[in-house]
Amino acid sequence: MTTAESTVTQVSAPVMNFDDIKSMQDLSNKYPESLKALKVGDVVTGYVISVGKNEVSLSIPSVGVGIVRGRELYDDKVYLQNMKSGDEIAASVLDPDNENGMVELSFRQAGHERVWSALREKMDKKEILDTKILDANKGGLIVEINGVTGFLPVSQLTTAHYPRVEDGAKDRILEILKSYMGQTFRVQVITADPKEEKLIVSEKAVVEPELEQKMDQLKVGDIIEGTVTGVVDFGAFVKFNKDQDLEGLVHISELAWQRIENPKDIIKVNDQVRAQIISIEDNRISLSIKRLQADPWQDAVKKYSTGQIVKGKVTKVLPFGAFVELDSEIQGLAHIGELGDPTPKDVNDVLKIGQEKEFKIINIEPEEHRLGLSLKALTQKEEPKAETNAEPEKQDS
Repeated sequence: MTTAESTVTQVSAPVMNFDDIKSMQDLSNKYPESLKALKVGDVVTGYVISVGKNEVSLSIPSVGVGIVRGRELYDDKVYLQNMKSGDEIAASVLDPDNENGMVELSFRQAGHERVWSALREKMDKKEILDTKILDANKGGLIVEINGVTGFLPVSQLTTAHYPRVEDGAKDRILEILKSYMGQTFRVQVITADPKEEKLIVSEKAVVEPELEQKMDQLKVGDIIEGTVTGVVDFGAFVKFNKDQDLEGLVHISELAWQRIENPKDIIKVNDQVRAQIISIEDNRISLSIKRLQADPWQDAVKKYSTGQIVKGKVTKVLPFGAFVELDSEIQGLAHIGELGDPTPKDVNDVLKIGQEKEFKIINIEPEEHRLGLSLKALTQKEEPKAETNAEPEKQDS
């Protein structure tokens, strides 16, 4: 190696002091390497003698000089960049006695263990780390911590970065995630598995303690005012509180009392809404908008009655029957068994979406939000009731 190729600083290896050694056990405790023959795979601790461009020399107490060369240097780049003469460092043995009488060493295995040990320590301490977003895929973001590539899943993003895509289009989600490349996120390590080389981080974990404190002040039944941040096929997300950093979900079944096919038909992003907290579980807040509104089904018994003939519009056809809209808030179900005598094989043979038709109400259950309709009952004659109190006819004598 030429002077141009490397910068070498010489340092004396630490001197072994035997003054306080009284027994073999003392020797073993203070200089464990001195009592055993090195073998391939052993991890030893040495002191840096010199640092060159393509090799590092180590002094290994009671053993001699070790050398780390070429590709065996490059496991922990950050660590190596800061290495200087006199530093204590661990390395694994590749050859106990090479052609030059030195111990051939590698930083790769020991560095791998050191890096993952440091990552596990950060995880255990719940240390907050700054990491740059390197790339993205449809499942989340690619990051790097201590030279190890990690993953930040979409589910571990804060509400500020979670991709709210109305139609759930994966390409649009990926586009949003890609826009974060180059940005720095604050995260915590939540999985550090060296065997699987799996590193998973969470942005949400950083803010969870503060959010949990705020959530502890909430209770079921509270009424909130917030802003709709996303509308998806299963409901709408609403941000609320002073800092707009709490978020809850209004499930499609809690948006309105009437049957809803698509939440976007009645609500949109940036709408200002009032909602009631109906559940707080596992840091998830469930909201309801409809429970702050009068239940139209409680008045259904005033408008409709069993046996009444009504006109309705078919809104949905299913294998078991059809939903029929009687007014803007009440829908009834005409079961396939009530569509004719004999029962038709296919609902579509009798009813079409958008068709208006007369039906007879055959039952009303306002508490269950059910109203049964029938076409068959329109043509059936009610059997006359038997007159149980009538006197028997007198016969002529």
